[in-house]
Amino acid sequence: MFSKFKPTWMVDAIYKITPTQLKKLGIKAVLTDLDNTLIAWDNPDGTEELWTWILEMKNAGIPVVVVSNNKSSRIKRAVEKFELEYVSRALKPSTRGFREAEKKLNLKPEELVMVGDQIMTDIRGANAAGIKNILVRPIVDTDGWNTRINRFFERKIMKSLAKKHPDMVWKGGLE
Repeated sequence: MFSKFKPTWMVDAIYKITPTQLKKLGIKAVLTDLDNTLIAWDNPDGTEELWTWILEMKNAGIPVVVVSNNKSSRIKRAVEKFELEYVSRALKPSTRGFREAEKKLNLKPEELVMVGDQIMTDIRGANAAGIKNILVRPIVDTDGWNTRINRFFERKIMKSLAKKHPDMVWKGGLE
Protein backbone atom coordinates (compact mmCIF):
# COMPACT_ATOMS: atom_id res chain seq x y z
CA MET A 1 0.00 0.00 0.00
CA PHE A 2 2.80 2.43 0.87
CA SER A 3 5.39 1.02 -1.57
CA LYS A 4 5.61 4.34 -3.43
CA PHE A 5 7.14 5.82 -0.25
CA LYS A 6 9.76 3.08 0.24
CA PRO A 7 13.33 4.36 -0.01
CA THR A 8 15.93 2.45 -2.01
CA TRP A 9 18.41 2.95 0.85
CA MET A 10 18.43 4.52 4.30
CA VAL A 11 21.69 6.22 5.32
CA ASP A 12 22.38 8.15 8.52
CA ALA A 13 23.55 11.32 6.74
CA ILE A 14 24.31 12.60 3.25
CA TYR A 15 27.96 12.99 4.29
CA LYS A 16 28.31 9.21 4.62
CA ILE A 17 27.62 8.68 0.91
CA THR A 18 30.93 8.40 -0.94
CA PRO A 19 31.89 8.79 -4.60
CA THR A 20 33.20 5.20 -4.58
CA GLN A 21 29.84 3.87 -3.38
CA LEU A 22 27.98 5.88 -6.02
CA LYS A 23 30.28 4.85 -8.88
CA LYS A 24 29.92 1.16 -7.97
CA LEU A 25 26.17 1.60 -8.42
CA GLY A 26 26.54 3.38 -11.78
CA ILE A 27 25.36 6.69 -10.34
CA LYS A 28 26.78 9.74 -12.13
CA ALA A 29 25.07 12.60 -10.25
CA VAL A 30 23.41 13.34 -6.92
CA LEU A 31 20.14 15.20 -6.62
CA THR A 32 19.53 16.43 -3.11
CA ASP A 33 16.91 18.16 -1.07
CA LEU A 34 18.06 21.33 0.68
CA ASP A 35 16.51 21.76 4.12
CA ASN A 36 17.47 19.19 6.75
CA THR A 37 19.26 17.07 4.13
CA LEU A 38 22.13 19.24 2.89
CA ILE A 39 21.87 22.01 5.48
CA ALA A 40 19.87 22.57 8.64
CA TRP A 41 16.62 24.29 7.64
CA ASP A 42 17.32 27.16 10.02
CA ASN A 43 21.06 27.54 9.29
CA PRO A 44 21.99 28.07 5.63
CA ASP A 45 25.74 28.30 6.27
CA GLY A 46 26.41 24.56 6.26
CA THR A 47 29.09 22.72 8.16
CA GLU A 48 32.72 21.80 7.59
CA GLU A 49 31.47 18.27 6.93
CA LEU A 50 29.26 19.58 4.13
CA TRP A 51 32.10 21.53 2.53
CA THR A 52 34.28 18.39 2.60
CA TRP A 53 31.52 16.21 1.11
CA ILE A 54 30.81 18.64 -1.74
CA LEU A 55 34.51 18.88 -2.53
CA GLU A 56 34.81 15.07 -2.58
CA MET A 57 31.91 14.86 -5.04
CA LYS A 58 33.37 17.61 -7.25
CA ASN A 59 36.82 15.98 -7.24
CA ALA A 60 35.22 12.68 -8.27
CA GLY A 61 33.34 14.37 -11.13
CA ILE A 62 29.93 13.74 -9.54
CA PRO A 63 27.70 16.80 -9.88
CA VAL A 64 25.39 17.68 -7.00
CA VAL A 65 22.13 19.45 -7.87
CA VAL A 66 19.69 20.72 -5.26
CA VAL A 67 16.06 19.88 -6.08
CA SER A 68 13.89 21.85 -3.69
CA ASN A 69 10.34 23.04 -3.31
CA ASN A 70 11.71 26.36 -2.03
CA LYS A 71 11.70 29.51 -4.12
CA SER A 72 14.77 30.38 -6.15
CA SER A 73 15.97 33.26 -3.95
CA ARG A 74 16.00 31.02 -0.83
CA ILE A 75 17.95 28.23 -2.55
CA LYS A 76 20.38 30.58 -4.28
CA ARG A 77 21.24 32.28 -0.98
CA ALA A 78 21.91 28.86 0.61
CA VAL A 79 23.92 27.18 -2.16
CA GLU A 80 25.76 29.85 -4.16
CA LYS A 81 28.77 29.69 -1.83
CA PHE A 82 28.97 25.95 -2.58
CA GLU A 83 28.70 26.63 -6.34
CA LEU A 84 25.88 24.11 -6.75
CA GLU A 85 23.20 24.14 -9.41
CA TYR A 86 19.60 23.89 -8.33
CA VAL A 87 16.02 23.40 -9.38
CA SER A 88 13.59 25.61 -7.47
CA ARG A 89 9.85 25.17 -7.01
CA ALA A 90 10.32 21.49 -7.86
CA LEU A 91 6.77 20.67 -6.75
CA LYS A 92 7.89 17.40 -5.13
CA PRO A 93 6.45 14.79 -5.04
CA SER A 94 5.59 15.51 -8.68
CA THR A 95 8.24 14.54 -11.21
CA ARG A 96 8.62 18.09 -12.62
CA GLY A 97 11.75 19.05 -10.67
CA PHE A 98 13.39 15.68 -11.24
CA ARG A 99 12.84 15.91 -15.00
CA GLU A 100 14.29 19.42 -15.01
CA ALA A 101 17.40 18.16 -13.19
CA GLU A 102 17.74 15.27 -15.67
CA LYS A 103 17.73 17.76 -18.54
CA LYS A 104 20.25 20.04 -16.80
CA LEU A 105 22.61 17.11 -16.33
CA ASN A 106 21.76 15.34 -19.60
CA LEU A 107 21.50 12.07 -17.67
CA LYS A 108 18.94 9.26 -17.47
CA PRO A 109 16.98 8.48 -14.28
CA GLU A 110 19.01 5.30 -13.68
CA GLU A 111 22.21 7.40 -13.59
CA LEU A 112 20.88 9.59 -10.76
CA VAL A 113 20.17 9.25 -7.07
CA MET A 114 17.95 11.52 -4.98
CA VAL A 115 18.88 12.16 -1.35
CA GLY A 116 16.26 13.55 0.99
CA ASP A 117 14.94 13.54 4.53
CA GLN A 118 11.22 13.24 3.73
CA ILE A 119 9.46 10.20 2.34
CA MET A 120 6.34 12.14 1.33
CA THR A 121 8.17 14.53 -0.99
CA ASP A 122 11.75 13.45 -1.76
CA ILE A 123 11.36 9.67 -1.79
CA ARG A 124 7.85 9.57 -3.26
CA GLY A 125 8.86 11.97 -6.02
CA ALA A 126 12.06 10.11 -6.87
CA ASN A 127 10.19 6.80 -7.01
CA ALA A 128 7.60 8.34 -9.34
CA ALA A 129 10.44 9.59 -11.58
CA GLY A 130 12.17 6.18 -11.62
CA ILE A 131 15.17 7.52 -9.69
CA LYS A 132 16.92 5.51 -6.96
CA ASN A 133 16.82 7.32 -3.67
CA ILE A 134 18.36 7.60 -0.25
CA LEU A 135 16.44 8.59 2.85
CA VAL A 136 18.66 10.38 5.36
CA ARG A 137 17.94 11.36 8.92
CA PRO A 138 17.05 15.06 9.24
CA ILE A 139 20.07 17.17 10.21
CA VAL A 140 18.15 18.80 13.06
CA ASP A 141 15.12 17.60 15.00
CA THR A 142 13.09 20.74 14.35
CA ASP A 143 11.18 21.54 11.16
CA GLY A 144 9.31 24.40 9.59
CA TRP A 145 5.56 24.39 10.25
CA ASN A 146 4.66 22.83 6.89
CA THR A 147 7.11 19.95 7.33
CA ARG A 148 5.80 19.11 10.82
CA ILE A 149 2.50 18.09 9.23
CA ASN A 150 4.28 15.71 6.85
CA ARG A 151 6.34 14.21 9.70
CA PHE A 152 3.17 13.13 11.49
CA PHE A 153 2.07 11.06 8.49
CA GLU A 154 5.61 9.89 7.73
CA ARG A 155 5.91 8.20 11.12
CA LYS A 156 2.79 6.14 10.38
CA ILE A 157 3.95 5.23 6.86
CA MET A 158 7.46 4.31 8.04
CA LYS A 159 6.03 2.07 10.76
CA SER A 160 3.94 0.23 8.17
CA LEU A 161 6.85 -0.06 5.72
CA ALA A 162 9.21 -1.36 8.44
CA LYS A 163 6.75 -4.15 9.30
CA LYS A 164 6.53 -5.23 5.67
CA HIS A 165 10.23 -4.68 4.86
CA PRO A 166 12.42 -5.67 7.84
CA ASP A 167 15.51 -4.87 5.73
CA MET A 168 14.63 -1.17 5.99
CA VAL A 169 17.29 -0.15 8.51
CA TRP A 170 19.55 2.85 8.91
CA LYS A 171 23.09 2.27 7.65
CA GLY A 172 26.37 4.15 7.74
CA GLY A 173 26.69 4.19 3.95
CA LEU A 174 25.54 2.45 0.78
CA GLU A 175 27.68 -0.66 1.31
